[in-house]
Amino acid sequence: MAKRKRLTPARTDFLPAGTSGAAPETKSMFPVVQSAPPIAQVAGDTALQAAIDDLSTEISTARAEGRLVQQLPLSAIEETHLVRDRILVDGGEMATLVESLRARGQQTPIEVVQLAEGRFGLISGWRRLTALKGLRAETGEERFATIQALLRRPESASDAYLAMVEENEIRVGLSYYERARIAARAAEQGVYPDEGSALRGLFASVSRAKRSKIGSFIVIYHALDDHLRFAAAIPERLGLSLSKAVKENPALGGRIARELDKTQPDTAEAEAALLNRLAQAGDGTKKALNKGSDVSTSSGETIGSVTLTRSSNGKSLTLTGMTDDLHTRLKAWLADQL
Repeated sequence: MAKRKRLTPARTDFLPAGTSGAAPETKSMFPVVQSAPPIAQVAGDTALQAAIDDLSTEISTARAEGRLVQQLPLSAIEETHLVRDRILVDGGEMATLVESLRARGQQTPIEVVQLAEGRFGLISGWRRLTALKGLRAETGEERFATIQALLRRPESASDAYLAMVEENEIRVGLSYYERARIAARAAEQGVYPDEGSALRGLFASVSRAKRSKIGSFIVIYHALDDHLRFAAAIPERLGLSLSKAVKENPALGGRIARELDKTQPDTAEAEAALLNRLAQAGDGTKKALNKGSDVSTSSGETIGSVTLTRSSNGKSLTLTGMTDDLHTRLKAWLADQL
């Protein structure tokens, strides 16, 4: 049998120079990717833009609804936007807060309302804002130049005040005087039509008995707010007895105010002791007057249209025929004398 010959691939180097020939077929390890048709490119770009728009809208909505924490400059926050409810800050608690912010940074955002472009009014978080301002002034570090905040959109001023009060009630708890003061101030600012409405609106979640006690402290606010140095430290029992004494004897408020200005107690304990002494003295005066009204009286003396009748023991005096104007002037004169 004849032996078969093995065929070998054709050799191109045998072609004469200049002779054209087909190049050998080669395969790439990277497949050629065909470009997408124009219509597919447009559809992809449109879908990407729609996704970006949806994300932008969601971020804007979250920011407006207060679900997105923002980083705001300290200088952009107006802390006096609302009348603050807290008037006494415990030094130890503030020092603890400052050290916590220094070590761990801000953990809980404050609440603000937008006033204008780049300006925000503080609703809640006054202590955190104050602490960060102190750290910024002390250290000069950039990390203390801004504050985390949630943007709120209260429907009314009363909602903003309510948010502030509730935040402080939950975190630290307000004193009776601070509660009474913010209710009175909110009414003065026209946020509520009167103090009763302010009490019901700001402290709707507390019992009626507790609201009544807060209302009693409003009497002290009106009589002594500008004269007290440690008003937030007034104990509940003392405040209630003082309120009762001032309500029953309006002239007592002026007397206590003058005594506070004269003495200027330098501690909360000293001020409370002074208030307690004066409240008891006022209550004793009232009892003496009531007791004197039971004794027999001497004949009256008439001056113009007014008749003065003095008791036989000289401890009480009855005036009849007084006009409203005379009554007002007499009260003012007594307040100045006592």
